[in-house]
Amino acid sequence: MENLLSLLLGISLSAATGFRIFVPFLVMSVAAQSGNLTLADEFAWIGSSAALGMFAIATFLEVGAYYIPWVDELLDIVVTPVAVVAGVITTASVTGDLNPMLQWTMAIVAGGTAAGLVQGMTDVARLTSTATTGGLGNPIVSTLELGSATTLSLLAIALPLFTGVLVIGILWFAVSKLRRLLRRRA
Repeated sequence: MENLLSLLLGISLSAATGFRIFVPFLVMSVAAQSGNLTLADEFAWIGSSAALGMFAIATFLEVGAYYIPWVDELLDIVVTPVAVVAGVITTASVTGDLNPMLQWTMAIVAGGTAAGLVQGMTDVARLTSTATTGGLGNPIVSTLELGSATTLSLLAIALPLFTGVLVIGILWFAVSKLRRLLRRRA
């Protein structure tokens, strides 16, 4: 049961990296330092004071950059593959009790996929906002993404079972809707 909770925690944190890359790492660092999160041994650095400072600075810069018109669009191009890698790292960092082969397989498959799907949805939301508002609505999208990343990260640590099931359900629903939409267009 503990391994399942760790995996659900990892999936939830990975999904949060799809909204903002550094927010989940900042929350993880604070949670690890306060004793509310146990990290895999090879990822103990995430809970260090130096990492906390760096994650705080990186979060501030990332959040600020998304409020600069058109820079947000450019960031989405760069951030999409980085979000997948961050999703893999977050899942691997909380599933350290698993066999290393299983740990990394689950991190890549579940964590990377969750981060990639969420990042893809945010890319579509931002492109839609840019196309319909000329970019004027993008700060609203950025605020919603920041709120989602923060809320999801905090909920994942506080209620990993609930949050993991919720995230998997939302991702399943989104993929199903996308499939139906693509079938109709074809």
